[in-house]
Amino acid sequence: MLVDTNVLVDVLTNDPTWAEWSISQLRAQAQIYRLVINPVIYAELSLTFITVESLDDTLAILQIPVVEIPKPALFLASKAFVPYRRQGGTKSNVLADFFIGAHAAVSGYPVLTRDVRRYGSYFPTVKLVAPEMN
Repeated sequence: MLVDTNVLVDVLTNDPTWAEWSISQLRAQAQIYRLVINPVIYAELSLTFITVESLDDTLAILQIPVVEIPKPALFLASKAFVPYRRQGGTKSNVLADFFIGAHAAVSGYPVLTRDVRRYGSYFPTVKLVAPEMN
């Protein structure tokens, strides 16, 4: 299961609204799936850390490894981005959510997230675990 950045940030910052949900979901999903992140999530998550070592230590404690994004997922991310732009999306570069969603779609990973809009719209085959889906 890919763990989206927002879930990990909830836990690491003890978000008053979402930390409890995110912690309980990490625990529950770890009983079912191997929890992983990819380099895009790693890069987003690094914004909350001062050093690479502290991020790596935290991921080791959480037992969440970084897995590479396969080339077919990188290709799919750009193809899924095209309809986003055609529908009025304002960003000009492929967004992180497209890389994450395409990785999940190609690798068969569910995604643990609080942000279902783009995943649900552009990667409808990806199983999402999110607050509004529980």
